[in-house]
Parts: sequence; structure tokens; C-alpha cells
Amino acid sequence: MTKKIKSIIPAQKVNMGGHVLDQPLPVEGVQFVDPFLLIHHWKNTLPGGQRVQDEGVGPHPHRGFSPVTFVFKGEVNHQDSLGNNALVSEGGTQWMFAGQGITHSERFPKHLVENGGELEFIQFWVNAPSADKMKPAFYKPISKEETPLVEGEKSKIWIVSGELEGKKGAAPTYSPQTLLRGEVKEGGKIEIPIPESYNSILYLLDGEGVTNGEEVIGKDMIVYERESGTISFEAHQDTRFMLLSGEPIGEEIAQYGPFVMNSQTEVMQALRDSQMGKMGVLIEEFE
Repeated sequence: MTKKIKSIIPAQKVNMGGHVLDQPLPVEGVQFVDPFLLIHHWKNTLPGGQRVQDEGVGPHPHRGFSPVTFVFKGEVNHQDSLGNNALVSEGGTQWMFAGQGITHSERFPKHLVENGGELEFIQFWVNAPSADKMKPAFYKPISKEETPLVEGEKSKIWIVSGELEGKKGAAPTYSPQTLLRGEVKEGGKIEIPIPESYNSILYLLDGEGVTNGEEVIGKDMIVYERESGTISFEAHQDTRFMLLSGEPIGEEIAQYGPFVMNSQTEVMQALRDSQMGKMGVLIEEFE
């Protein structure tokens, strides 16, 4: 039995600090799909002749959730106030739990910035339960080689978190989730079982096909009903996708910029703590 589709939402173009991104979540009428709060799809070609410190996103704080980055092309360099400095390459995942507070930056490597080249990644935000929001922050880079793969005749599915066909992903979460990224060649078909209690989102980076009886194209976000069943996809063109599914947390959300808490009082405390340096200080290192 396949899950019913609740909505199909094309990504909207947004301008983030001069960078034009595709944003399927939030959009008008859908602020979040619990526990997923935001999805940003960044794809561009760097022209070259730039400086590392002038590209990407400089030091900024977070609290109360996990900002996660899937790298599809190029590389992303993470530095943070805990002392982490890691380069995540194509096929890898940058998993960060902001917890009680962390300051980090996201830059691009010197060779890419100076010589130019393709860069594509998706960042999505995963909420954390109130009981865990103020736990210590941590960072975990996961390479493509460290990501379990389920391979079909015309498909590849990498398991970042949760379990599929007996293989478990390496990313730690504070609520039950299955997070996948994959590719389906033209004419290929996949079927993914999703627990009845999970909310689930399929986002197509490109390509086109049919999911659970509905035609969809690149940069569509498909939200499914919470019921028992599977998510199927048959590709009419070569397609890359991301599947986010998880148990809803079901708590109040108070968000202001990079802080996701449960009340406005907690958000104001996060602002004060950030201004006082309680979320750490990051002095970036450049080659």
C-alpha cells in the first residue's frame, strides 16, 4: 500500500545575502513539516578569482536544533567554536547539533574559490525535542564512504540516518528519523517503507517521474499523509532526490533567525547568550 500525497509544492526562489536559492520549505501555507523546519537548495558555479574569506557564510550562532548539509557537488568547509575544522566532499553530510549553542562558519575550499567550479548542496533544519535543546553541541562529518548504500538495478540510495534494508546510517538524532539521499536512472523504480507515525518529504533535485500515482518534476517537494505504507518513485528521467522522514515532536516552536526554541522567552535568552559570547567564539583559519 502506498501513502497518499498530502501536497506537492514547487520550490520558491529566495535571496539569501545575495545568493539566489531554491526554498521548498517553508512556503506560504506550510511553515514546517514536523520535525523539519527549513530546506535550502543551493546550486551555482563559482567563477573563480575569489578569496575564501569572501565566499560562503561567516561565523554565526545557532541553538536548539540540527542544521544539516548534504553536499552533492564540490566541497564545503566547516569551522566552529568547538575547534572542529572539516571539509565535506561530494556525497558527504555535515551533521551539526547546535544544542545549547555553537558558532560556526561554512566556506568553500581554496582551490574551488580560486579556480572556479560547480557547487551544490542542500541544508535542512531538524528540530530537537525541548528536553534535548540545551544539551551540549556537537559536530559530525560523514563521508560518502561512511554512508551505507542500498543499490538496485537502476537506483542508489544512501542512508544518512535511520535504517533501510537492514543497513543503518551514522547520523545521530534526538527523535526517530530516516534520512535518505539517492539517484534513480530513467526507467528505474524504488519503493521505500515509512513508519506510520512519521511525517515524510520527498524533494527532487532534478529529473521527473511518478510518485504514488502523481507526476512530479525537479524542485518539487512532495509531502505525504501520515499513514502506513510506502513511498514509490518511478523515474521518467535520471533523477536525484532527498527523502526526509521522522516522528513529529509535537511541541510549540518559537523561532527567531538561527535560534529554534519552544517559547519567546527562550528565544530572547538565546539572543542575550549569543551577544554575551556564551555560544562560543570562532576565529576562522584560512590557508
